[in-house]
Amino acid sequence: MINILFCGNDKVFDGALTTMLSVLKRTSTKEPFTFYIYTMEVSHIKPEYLAFTDRQIAFLDEVAKSYNAENRVIKIDVRELYDREFAASPNEQCYCSPYTLLRLFADIIPGMPDKLLYLDIDLLFNRDVRLLWDTDVSGFEYAASRDHYGKIFLFFRRKFINAGVILFNLAECKKTGLLEKSRNEIKTRKLLFADESAIILSTTKQKVLSQRFNDQKFLYKDTVIRHFSKRLFWLPYPHVANIKQWRITKVHKIFGYECFDDILYDYVYLKRKFENE
Repeated sequence: MINILFCGNDKVFDGALTTMLSVLKRTSTKEPFTFYIYTMEVSHIKPEYLAFTDRQIAFLDEVAKSYNAENRVIKIDVRELYDREFAASPNEQCYCSPYTLLRLFADIIPGMPDKLLYLDIDLLFNRDVRLLWDTDVSGFEYAASRDHYGKIFLFFRRKFINAGVILFNLAECKKTGLLEKSRNEIKTRKLLFADESAIILSTTKQKVLSQRFNDQKFLYKDTVIRHFSKRLFWLPYPHVANIKQWRITKVHKIFGYECFDDILYDYVYLKRKFENE
């Protein structure tokens, strides 16, 4: 079983669908997938912070099962844990959203597997997920790639990773207390990058992966994952843009990518089907 974790609210349905499709369409393995989705309703923070709906989860599960009848999409509502651990914490109003904090619960949610691949929902697989999943993380808390921009900061040079793609060894994390320490960091002080900073500060032993497993700026032939995170553009003037993969026209016009068209055209069809049902 290949175990993948997404976190978010109902507004990231497009990201979950496109990312999941890229995993399924780029992978030739017959091994089934379990996609876990941590979600919650915290509309008291912002009205739009609503949980994934059961209908959204059922549709994603139907799509996953169309590739392999043993595939599963499992919704886990973590509101109770969030209220207990992070309500009114210094990082509740973090730079992204409180949903970025949810992966820090992976060690205390019953039934989670020992090996778990966390993925942001703004990325697409360009090659087989097994190239990443088969990485040996024995003796490490996790494996991850350097952050494209963050690696220039000397203080964090040794440990600064981009937390959008993390292959967790949860058994090791429980031994070292990585996620427990990370939660304590979130609860006790304001951090620049919230959970990402907390993970980096709490790390005992990490395995650093090639940038091709989380390429945040370019796409090469050997790129496994293209992460559509915020990016600095120099032309026509220096500016930061946040172009997500489901913005198909911009993916074509600005990046010039056509290699993901099979994924994105399926996404368009399935999104219309979901909306019309």
